[in-house]
Amino acid sequence: MESEAILNLSHLVNEDFANSVELIFQSKGRVIITGIGKSAIIATKIVATLNSTGTPAIFMHAADAIHGDLGLILEDDVVICISKSGNTPEIKVLVPLIKNANNKMIAITGNKDSFLGQQADFVLNAFVEKEACPNNLAPTTSTTAQLVIGDALAVCLLELRGFSSKDFAKYHPGGALGKKLYLRVHDLTSVNEKPMVTPNTSIKEVIVEITEKMLGVTAVVEDRKIVGIITDGDLRRMLTKVDDFSKLTAKDIMSNNPKRIDVNAMAVDAMEVLETYGISQLLAEDNGNYAGVVHLHDLIKEGII
Repeated sequence: MESEAILNLSHLVNEDFANSVELIFQSKGRVIITGIGKSAIIATKIVATLNSTGTPAIFMHAADAIHGDLGLILEDDVVICISKSGNTPEIKVLVPLIKNANNKMIAITGNKDSFLGQQADFVLNAFVEKEACPNNLAPTTSTTAQLVIGDALAVCLLELRGFSSKDFAKYHPGGALGKKLYLRVHDLTSVNEKPMVTPNTSIKEVIVEITEKMLGVTAVVEDRKIVGIITDGDLRRMLTKVDDFSKLTAKDIMSNNPKRIDVNAMAVDAMEVLETYGISQLLAEDNGNYAGVVHLHDLIKEGII
């Protein structure tokens, strides 16, 4: 029932929707979103979505508005009122006060002929045939429709603003989504040990280095340049081929030309290399010099994977 209601919304989108988007886009103020009951809860979500995608927004509860919170509304602000019926007592008191202050008002309502629908500058029709509640009482289908309209507004606005992935990262620095957009290889290698041997290092010392640094790998470095890599797997394969490794050195078992990445690259780029080649560790370089190791576990820990 809810999915059918959402599908029907596409037929209700008209010039008022386009005008509402343009109004908010051109506004020098914020978007104040208000409602009561379940509509108020939907309003808080729409506010959060707008704020996170570059459109400043504030929630104002309709009941609190008529008891002092009207002071939130500034001269250039656009007000969005959400109400299924458009005729609740709080809305009937609030709407004239908003109109008297000459703020532009957008209605999201299921009844365009309601008091709210008649008073608003633009009406976004959120009509639903019936609630999903068996008694057709609890706001279910109607609040879903309101939510979808709010998302549609936010997406149109972020496209108009040219809101990019870099902008998204700026507003979401703490989450896994944001980390994918700002976390760099250096942020991972800087907290890891830096396993390193030379081509002439004995196998015993190689084993000690890999064991102590606990990354399952060591870079083989000469004059600060990466010349090879030795992994736990390389050591195991060596043991299947030779009985006496006392005279072997790192250069005898290392893999040449290992996969590497620049420390300034994005962590997601490192993840792509690891996945593409089916490896667990990746060597990092800084201006061509060995800089450390990125491990698959680092990416998992940071929520990149």
